[in-house]
Amino acid sequence: MAGLAGRVALVTGGSRGIGAAVALRLARDGADVAITYLDAGEKAKGVVAEIAGAGRRGLAVAADSGDATAIVAAVERTVTELGRLDILVNNAGVFPYGPIDEVTVEELDRTLAVHVRGVYLATQAAVRHMGRGGRVISIGSCFAERVPYPGVSLYAMTKSALVGMTRGLARDLGPRGITATVVHPGSTDTDMNPADGAGANHERTFIALGAYASTADIAATVSHLAGEGGRYVTGTAISVDGGFAA
Repeated sequence: MAGLAGRVALVTGGSRGIGAAVALRLARDGADVAITYLDAGEKAKGVVAEIAGAGRRGLAVAADSGDATAIVAAVERTVTELGRLDILVNNAGVFPYGPIDEVTVEELDRTLAVHVRGVYLATQAAVRHMGRGGRVISIGSCFAERVPYPGVSLYAMTKSALVGMTRGLARDLGPRGITATVVHPGSTDTDMNPADGAGANHERTFIALGAYASTADIAATVSHLAGEGGRYVTGTAISVDGGFAA
């Protein structure tokens, strides 16, 4: 329960879905937690209230991860208001879907801005404040390991980029005692991809366990990596996908 006591985390895109579950798990494990949100202000307030209910300090910051100035400002505000930063969870994301012929330059730029540039800039800003024991955890995707159907080449490309970045971060940050990892969720029951959605039964055919993950499944792995259990894990990706990539 108190494994993260005295630590401060920032979870981007933490107002709903996997991000909210991660933020609440980190709080229940003892961390003070800031989250960013784009347009779900009421949901963000609800997450902060739950963080407070767990006895921890919470902070919601309106910030678009695709906006270079906003995401860096969110990191700085976290440090200013919560006093430090030990754990960064790069979770904010978008899900472009469609044939490559139909992808626009604007959609390409937006996805790269959120999934790659925003992650890099948030990490760059965060590690300036981290000491030994710091953690950078990025939420990737099972599509970085396996793409069984068309329409997700842009999404898969940008999530795959996190793996290369994380390997580089491990080398850059290892001497400072800071780890960097990626967590690849598989099909996870959220409002964006509900387990009872139209395509869910088809998606289950690719999963060895035959079922969607809960957001708590992903949050448990993130919390493990954020705590003492993750102290010797760096430069790698961990799949929590029910065997999607098996």
